[in-house]
Amino acid sequence: MRTDFRLAIPMTLLLAACGEDPPVTEIPEVAEDLSFPEGFLFGTAIGGFQADMGCPAPDLDGCVDNGSDWYAFATSPATTSSPLAYLSGQDPAVVGPGFWALHEQDLDRAWGDLHNGAFRFSIEWSRIFPKSTEGITGYEALRSVANEEALAHYHAMLNGLRLRGMSPIVTLHQGTLPAWIHDAVGCHLNLAACSPRGWLDPERTVAEIAKYAGFVAREFGADVDRWATLDDPFAILLSGYIAPSAERSHPPAVAYPSSAAKDVFVTLVEAHARMYDAVKENDAADADGDGKTSDIGLVYAMIPVSPADPASPLDVQAAENMFYLYNLAYLDAVAKGELDEDLVGTSARRADLEDRMDWLGVNYETRATVRGTSGPFLQELTPLGTFDPLEVLRGEEDPRGLHEMLELADRMYGLPLFVTGNGLDHPLDDEDAGPSFLVRHLAWASRAVQDGIDLRGYFFRSLVDDFEWNHGMSRRFGLYAVDAADPQKNRTPRKTAETYGTIAEERRIPPELLVAYPAPR
Repeated sequence: MRTDFRLAIPMTLLLAACGEDPPVTEIPEVAEDLSFPEGFLFGTAIGGFQADMGCPAPDLDGCVDNGSDWYAFATSPATTSSPLAYLSGQDPAVVGPGFWALHEQDLDRAWGDLHNGAFRFSIEWSRIFPKSTEGITGYEALRSVANEEALAHYHAMLNGLRLRGMSPIVTLHQGTLPAWIHDAVGCHLNLAACSPRGWLDPERTVAEIAKYAGFVAREFGADVDRWATLDDPFAILLSGYIAPSAERSHPPAVAYPSSAAKDVFVTLVEAHARMYDAVKENDAADADGDGKTSDIGLVYAMIPVSPADPASPLDVQAAENMFYLYNLAYLDAVAKGELDEDLVGTSARRADLEDRMDWLGVNYETRATVRGTSGPFLQELTPLGTFDPLEVLRGEEDPRGLHEMLELADRMYGLPLFVTGNGLDHPLDDEDAGPSFLVRHLAWASRAVQDGIDLRGYFFRSLVDDFEWNHGMSRRFGLYAVDAADPQKNRTPRKTAETYGTIAEERRIPPELLVAYPAPR
């Protein structure tokens, strides 16, 4: 079928295309009720590879996960010296915040200080199965080869959440693959000849990740009902196979144009569907007593897009194309079963992809501004690639854009929504930047609920400063600061943590915070 993706373009973009500015309204009265209903989940989010490693001595046993593609990618001289990898050369086992060893203290912070009722974290495939599981089938056979220390660790974490009355959201894949699935270094150096090829080995990788998902669902299903299959799959595609950059690089980090991009896109779609099926089949326990054994979704970064010049047809077209590629193509496939296999704006229905989303997690940062090109800049994405992804500008904070993306997701897909990742790189010279960011984004989240959008929770990312992919520990996304050079990895709460704790405890944004950090409509 033919999909007219222009029907999904937000009103702000359509107004810009007509040369009109979006409506600007007054700063709200302080008396505006920006509250959250009972049952709304406040939480924080971390990623396993980003947060686990860097444990203080003597808690080093089991801390280092050296079996993932990202570990090899971030530590091999062949990639740390490569200009396309954009790596700092730091070893993640040295500079991480050590959540693996310090999780009990961190969960105490999330529960006691932040008054959070939920926590989102990832179970790492390379920790559960550090060696290949090809040819091994069935739960008992898989458990006999699983890493017992890793299983015990994750059981202890989930028990800690249960004792604190906190609800887990478990992400099954958050950016990393086992090295036995993906030779990140070899594929960076020679994508055509490397082996194993990760997302470019569709049959093998999809079968193995589904097997892993099913095993984890059976092993931990008594404590977990809400699962996320993949975290931000488009980032894997964009920064791994189209346009790695200093802003975000992901293994194998091959530069465009890459004919691999479309193949990876389809593999990532199919991976979600088969993981969904495997979790549904294997999670037989109702952990939270709601009558359902599993609630399976996806975490996806959504971004509003504006043309650099609303009077330029090239810029307007580029904004429409980028909006579709970045926001809609993947979600249409996994939420509706409408697969645009060639990424040309035309989709076909696939029954084996339909009805495999129970909820959608929206990650949100800010708005993008794009300029168009006179020809297809991304040759492998003709006719939609009329822009250079390396020239896309990320603007100033735009909290209203969060509401815009939630409204779009609600209208397009009709699924329960969570804000699964929202945060900022805290500047060193402005302690109010974090509270301002948090209050203004939560204000628009509250308005989304009041507008009838089925938003059920908000997760700040991250609980602690973490290994921010190719940036190492140089970025400060945590509610708690962690000095990478501190061998004990002590945590220091930022003002953002105090602000978040107040809002979560009161289940509203107090008037004094709205005065200090107004959120204009």
